[in-house]
Amino acid sequence: MNDITTKPLALVTGASRGIGAATAVALAAAGHHVIITARKDKDLEVTDDLINQAGGTATIAPFDLTDTPAIERLATALASRWGRLDVLVLNAGQLGSLAPVPHLDKKDWDRVIAVNLTANWHLIRVLDPLLRRAPAADVVALTSSVGSEPRAYWGAYAASKAALENLIATYGQEVAPVTAIRTHIIDPGATRTAMRARAFPGEDPSTVKPPEDVAATILAALAR
Repeated sequence: MNDITTKPLALVTGASRGIGAATAVALAAAGHHVIITARKDKDLEVTDDLINQAGGTATIAPFDLTDTPAIERLATALASRWGRLDVLVLNAGQLGSLAPVPHLDKKDWDRVIAVNLTANWHLIRVLDPLLRRAPAADVVALTSSVGSEPRAYWGAYAASKAALENLIATYGQEVAPVTAIRTHIIDPGATRTAMRARAFPGEDPSTVKPPEDVAATILAALAR
């Protein structure tokens, strides 16, 4: 299929590196046209090159997920060009500071909640009509074990992931009876990413799995 508008359409947030980039490449190689988002277009260009090398196609959409009008403009553009969305991968995340709850910086807390939770609600809010128009759509949210198993000093990140899991599960229950939308909450576990390196600076990266393994798990979850 040479016309990208005839390909199934996937949107991946945080696609400039790590799990997001690997998932975008895997989806493109599997035949999707992939909208890749992140804050910096230069970083997205690297992912775009990898997608092209894999024989796939992508559209770069650089913006900050806390920019709600940008999310709304993106939804309008997708509706105009494709009229539907087949796969939404909510991967972008903010680790924030690892500190005792009373010592968390307010700006840091606000940023973590804005990126990990509120932005994902906005994405679902504006993209739900496009997901409903797809023959069979999937929403994938990346989480962490701390979302269900509290860990000291991880308060902001853990709270955001716990709330995200609940949000996605709730949305899944709402749409399952009346649409072909499926929701998936995936905990990638220890993975070789920049966020992991920040959280565990003394860890040998070679001892944890690469992002491509998580991408394979996500694609397996999408199989129908």
